Amino acid sequence: MTVAVEREAKLGAEPAFSLPDLDGVVNGIRAGRVEVAALEATYYDTPDLRLARSGITLRYRVEPGGGRWTLKLPSKGGGAGGPGLSRAELESPGDPDRIPDELADLVGVHVRSSALVAVAKLKTDRRRVVLVDQEGRELAEVDDDAVTALQGAEATSAFREIEVELRHDAPRRLLSTVVRALKTAGAAKGTALPKAVRVLGQSALGPPEVEVRPLPAKPRAGDVVRRAIAAGTERLMRHDPGTRLGADPEDLHQARVATRRLRSDLRTFASLLEPGWVASTRDELRSVADALGAVRDRDVLLARLRQRVAQLPPDDATAAGGILARLESEREEARGALLDVLRSSRYLGLLETLVRASREPPLTQEAKRRARAVIPRLARKPCKQLSGAVKALPGESDDAELHRVRVLAKRCRYAAEAVAPVAGPVASRYAAAMAELQTVLGDIHDAVVAQEWLRTAARSFPTRALVAGELVAAERAEAEALRARWPKIWRKASRNKLRSWMR
Repeated sequence: MTVAVEREAKLGAEPAFSLPDLDGVVNGIRAGRVEVAALEATYYDTPDLRLARSGITLRYRVEPGGGRWTLKLPSKGGGAGGPGLSRAELESPGDPDRIPDELADLVGVHVRSSALVAVAKLKTDRRRVVLVDQEGRELAEVDDDAVTALQGAEATSAFREIEVELRHDAPRRLLSTVVRALKTAGAAKGTALPKAVRVLGQSALGPPEVEVRPLPAKPRAGDVVRRAIAAGTERLMRHDPGTRLGADPEDLHQARVATRRLRSDLRTFASLLEPGWVASTRDELRSVADALGAVRDRDVLLARLRQRVAQLPPDDATAAGGILARLESEREEARGALLDVLRSSRYLGLLETLVRASREPPLTQEAKRRARAVIPRLARKPCKQLSGAVKALPGESDDAELHRVRVLAKRCRYAAEAVAPVAGPVASRYAAAMAELQTVLGDIHDAVVAQEWLRTAARSFPTRALVAGELVAAERAEAEALRARWPKIWRKASRNKLRSWMR
């Protein structure tokens, strides 16, 4: 399977339009000869078009030289700052009658207990021009496509579309320059919609399966609960494919945050939901969060230690290589276990539960009350627990005690964020203050964890004990500096005026 980021722009064109000469459209760029090809693509989706409604396309396309499967996923950042659309594009060879496992895996979060079926068939007559630089490297492709939608052997609709697609190392400005030249020649502003979505029509343009809707003007408590579950579920589903791919650690981080936030929100809103459902769903979320956390914790530790090692003398940095290799091996083992969890029927069942709850959560009678009368006070308990834990700390707090405060600070922050849509900006500011406290306590915890891991690793690498000791000393020094900072942050965060919204 190959993975790339597709950067493209789409334009419309009338039958009389002709591709202009694009030689020299940018200094040093020349256009190759026009190539003609006949393409035939079959698009797959669930019967209710969950993929299309989430901006995903999956197809098998027959072209000169053979056929291949292509999956396109929404890419972070989109086409911000220009005319283009940006998507992650994954290609895989395979039998036209069987979707490759690696691609089916990446859309499993949407398919779950449904099935992938053929939903559209398109025939395209393509005129293709490649733009190259002075060294002959391909920088962009311009495709003039005459597209016909087929139902069996019958044509049901047709349109013409011009696509400009940049290669991964092409300058971004090339896209807007080529688009401008095409518009000057008569092309019209087009739609960013994939071809199959244009053919499928309004049913493919509906809202995604999980939609985070604004609260009504006078919300009930249940409206706030529903929105919180939808927000967490949407976040988890959006970062699931990237977590499976493993190319960007941020996807893993956001998926972990989603599971933690959902568990916290279910705790905060427990009085508004059926108790049995809350307990079972939180348990299922915890198992996923633990698997995500096992990988994420090692990502964080690897980043810390790589930074530390880079500051060591060259000989010591070389000696530290074996220690880092052990951590990388642990990380890969944890990632394998995570993928087993994400591919399990248990995880898919959890997703079904969350998707249903994002629309119709199992609410209690209390949830029918006005949100303003119910929601803000739900943050009191975790925030009081935090205050009590801080007051109970001895003068010299040990690492376990500070870790407990960190956990409570996170619960308090999440609770404040959960009620903020009703409690207002003061709750949001309080949550931000708790986030600052959580961060500094988290940094202390990370330094402590690093020391513990290094001591264990040093026992397995006696010849590298010296360099492990250097790294432990650096982590200890950072932890001590942070311990001196956190009380001031707490005093600022716990000011009465920031807590007034809970009363």
